[in-house]
Amino acid sequence: MSVEFSFQYVNQIEQIGKPAWSSLMGQSNPFTRYDFLHSLEVSGCVGGASGWQPMHVKVTHAGQSVAVMPLYLKTHSYGEYVFDWAWAQAYARHQLDYYPKLVSAIPFTPVCGKRIAIAPSVQVGEQTLLLQQLSHYLDGLLDKLSASGWHNLFHDSEAQQKFRKASHLTRLGTQFHWHNRGYSDFNDFVATMSSRKRKNILKERRQLDDKGLSFRFVKGEDVTESDLLHFVACYQATYDKRSGHSGYLNHAFFSQLLASMADAILLLIVEQQTSHGVIPIAAALYFTSATTLYGRYWGSLVEMDGLHFETCYYQGIDYAITHGVQIFDAGAQGEHKVLRGFEPVATYSAHEIKHPGFRVAIEDFTQQERQQINHYMAQLRKVLPYKKGD
Repeated sequence: MSVEFSFQYVNQIEQIGKPAWSSLMGQSNPFTRYDFLHSLEVSGCVGGASGWQPMHVKVTHAGQSVAVMPLYLKTHSYGEYVFDWAWAQAYARHQLDYYPKLVSAIPFTPVCGKRIAIAPSVQVGEQTLLLQQLSHYLDGLLDKLSASGWHNLFHDSEAQQKFRKASHLTRLGTQFHWHNRGYSDFNDFVATMSSRKRKNILKERRQLDDKGLSFRFVKGEDVTESDLLHFVACYQATYDKRSGHSGYLNHAFFSQLLASMADAILLLIVEQQTSHGVIPIAAALYFTSATTLYGRYWGSLVEMDGLHFETCYYQGIDYAITHGVQIFDAGAQGEHKVLRGFEPVATYSAHEIKHPGFRVAIEDFTQQERQQINHYMAQLRKVLPYKKGD
């Protein structure tokens, strides 16, 4: 007798509730925590006119919650970091609507993790059945919402294997992560590099020596409102200069995060000694888990060569070494990280396209892209700065 699961979507994560969400998704990844997703909603960063309409899926069996999945109805492709603009343009050329679409992702956060959390009580065979029924449920939502497809972004490798086995279109990407191999300090880390690469990094750090800078990490529970206002000003100023708007996230979001999940937050404040005293000039917001340091948002009120690399990369490496953190994920993209010791790692997404003709075309695209990404990662591994044999 087959197991029948029940599926429903909700427009607010509060309708699932923190106990149910946390019991399934857990607390290990800060970005899939209830508090992170709830902060996005109550601050207005998602919902409303943002183009991210929450439609989180709750799965029940025999009256018990057995799975949850973050899900959004999207009317654009901003804030996803798995780029499908070319797909949308192809639809437009054929006078078809690519939007809306369904996306299971963490908004504005290209960090890998669970996208479907299933209770341990669901046996392996039943998990396969649950995923099959979930796929059918999502297909039904596409018809109901006149959506072009559903997309699962930055899921873990275990989910990737299941999606491929289920014949969903899969897409390969890459990011650059730093790995702690038991270094005693930063000098021990760069000692594993070739002489020229080591000298380049140390020279890059030394260019800030005479700038009167100090760097201090503040634990989430110790962040003051003044600290937060400084960070938000830096974040918004830098975003505005780069993109012409003040960023996807607002003061209310960051404030709610500090109120609800301060245990997973580190704020790095950069200060400078001037003739007028010590003034804050830059900041970066980091998140932590038991194994990983995540560098997520940064900003500066001044232009200074080397400040971004020091604030967002080297200070993070220093922190990871000092505190025995295994992995440092400094954010998406940026092959310049490779020469600074960050290694290419694979990322995954899965896609189901409703239009049969476009599904065939996109499948062909993802296969060709996979070959290109694999070649790209292989080439980057050859230019890692480490000595041969390391």
